[in-house]
Amino acid sequence: MRTTCLALVAATILFAAPVWAQSAITETANVAVAKSDALASNLVGLDIDNAANEDVGEIEDLVLDSGMQVKGLVLSVGGFLGVGSRYVVVPPSAIKVTFDNAANEWKGGTTLTRDQLKGMPEFKYEGKFDD
Repeated sequence: MRTTCLALVAATILFAAPVWAQSAITETANVAVAKSDALASNLVGLDIDNAANEDVGEIEDLVLDSGMQVKGLVLSVGGFLGVGSRYVVVPPSAIKVTFDNAANEWKGGTTLTRDQLKGMPEFKYEGKFDD
């Protein structure tokens, strides 16, 4: 009797697992993407200009929290032609990203100055963040 009960419980779990997985996928797979939204691939590599229209950095990566919400943007700042540059993390609110319909391109801007970006703590790709 005990073996039969265990077999019945195991079979129920085995056959119910795909149903649980399907319902989870169905609930989360339906996401509306608005025309005002951006993709991560649109952001990574985007040059960031300051208020004086000077190139002050480039978006290198996105920092996601445990809930998969964007927590920060990793910028490559300083240096010349990629030599001597370093990484800093800024909050998403520090960067304004827009799409220029006439030029058919994404543009990034910030009110942060070169000195402010230079004074920020350096972010290093180490530990679990190392590719």
